[in-house]
Amino acid sequence: MNRWRDLYCGEVSPERVGETVSVAGWVARRRDHGGLIFIDLRDHTGIVQLVVNPDQAPEAAKVAHDVRSEFVVHARGEVVRRAPEAVNPNIPTGEVEIQVGELEIVARSEPLPFQLDDEGVEEPTRLRYRYLDLRRDRMQRNLRLSATVIAAIRRSMEEQGFIDVWTPSMTLGTPEGARDFLVPVRLQPGKFFALAQSPQLFKQTFMIGALDRYYQIATCWRDEDLRADRQFEFRQLDLELAFPTREDVLEVLEEVVVASFEALGRQPPSRPFPRMAYADAMLRYGSDKPDVRFGLEIQDATEVTRGSEFGVFAGARTVRYIVVPETFSRGELQKLEDFAKEWGAKGLAYLVFDESGELRSPIAKFLSDEEVEAFLTPPGSTVLFVADSTPMVERVLGALRLHLGQQLELIDESRDELLWVLDFPLFLEDEDTGRWTFVHHPFTSPLEGHEDLIDTDPGAALSQHYDLIWNGWELGSGSIRIHRQEIQERIFRAMGMTDEEAQAKFGWFLEALRMGAPPHGGFALGIERFVALLAGESNIREVIAFPKTASGSDPLTGAPAPATKERLDELGISVKTPKA
Repeated sequence: MNRWRDLYCGEVSPERVGETVSVAGWVARRRDHGGLIFIDLRDHTGIVQLVVNPDQAPEAAKVAHDVRSEFVVHARGEVVRRAPEAVNPNIPTGEVEIQVGELEIVARSEPLPFQLDDEGVEEPTRLRYRYLDLRRDRMQRNLRLSATVIAAIRRSMEEQGFIDVWTPSMTLGTPEGARDFLVPVRLQPGKFFALAQSPQLFKQTFMIGALDRYYQIATCWRDEDLRADRQFEFRQLDLELAFPTREDVLEVLEEVVVASFEALGRQPPSRPFPRMAYADAMLRYGSDKPDVRFGLEIQDATEVTRGSEFGVFAGARTVRYIVVPETFSRGELQKLEDFAKEWGAKGLAYLVFDESGELRSPIAKFLSDEEVEAFLTPPGSTVLFVADSTPMVERVLGALRLHLGQQLELIDESRDELLWVLDFPLFLEDEDTGRWTFVHHPFTSPLEGHEDLIDTDPGAALSQHYDLIWNGWELGSGSIRIHRQEIQERIFRAMGMTDEEAQAKFGWFLEALRMGAPPHGGFALGIERFVALLAGESNIREVIAFPKTASGSDPLTGAPAPATKERLDELGISVKTPKA
């Protein structure tokens, strides 16, 4: 290969016995056995054992005495078989070792702030010394897995006739559900670009521009609270097709998912992926990203309890419940009620059927025989009720279902369940303003036949929006887009936007829609979420080389940091410190 190495550490095999080879890497471990010195040398392919014999290589032995963990060294020597009793079956190179003739310290290392084989290192320390963390097996595996998946995605997209086209990161801000990051412009003081939350309007413009099938691995920016599945900046497989049906778009994504599984040597999910209507998902799972690997499906009790003597049920708009195959103590039920209240519930009603089938509940005396009969469950189970507005009931029971699934270990972690959620509402009512707002984004087309509902009954209009879900994680969203300018303007008006506001924010795009826009649709697949699930990780920071912490900081570089007064003056910016 070059003077540093003939092959990688993990490639030193029995077939190489008798060859003189050069290897280079990091010292994982050094052991001095009172004469012979053993060094475990590591690179990204694995570990090989070096043996330094002072009788055979006195100069190399002198160097070896100075070697410490994480030094970078270069070694040259003969590949030999280990003695039978010294074979290490736990590593691929365990049958051989290198008898070192020449040893060179290429770079020294100070004592490390943590040991690379220590699994208890806290995340802030790992991120502060990310260059050390990247040497560990976990990060090496995850980042290389990510590269394999990206390559598979690109192959699949190109095989399906898509072309990779780059779009700008600095653009005009658009409402897409999160705050924009703003970029001041020195040449135009007081004016700002927004970092693109997605290439949404650009990819639609490509369709108007007759590109037909576009994709890119796009970097997107959103100023929102960070969570296990969310970062300020992230990548997505962004794509758009001209003249598609919904099924065309879903088939493209299924091809991509299957290709990614196959590239990793994993059994791909069977196609077509199951479909579920949004309304069904919310009713049965209390979530538009349902985890279907376990039961505890939500059931409706609204009609059964309309005339109930239990006022909480009778007066609520919606009453729903889940049946848990477990009997809970009063203390456990109190903890579950506290959990429900954290999600907004006023309380949590219950019926406990003990092992003998006897009913235990403070609300039982208010229920008729018919009601009790409707909720009768097998002995050793508990019925948990939430009564409130429909959105609140969905939110609380959806969260409670997942909480219990994890707590009671009901989730089958061996299963991979991908499904499509379809037929979302076009609008939802904003709880704070009472105005209609979009569910996906304002460029989503209504379901065919629902166009008139935009003006007459926005809450009843369904959309051509679809989400891809994997084990309760939303991998991405897409839709068939609006391609008629008058429909787009009606959507803006339904959201309370005046024609003047729409023109100011989207005038260039509305003009483009008047120039012969074909029907089009697309999708955005979250790369980091997808890779994290493929890697078996529950936090996307584990598959990102340099992520931000939950507070939005970068411990490695110290960003974000204040700007100098000179720089701010140059940009025409004054900084106001928020009050504590």
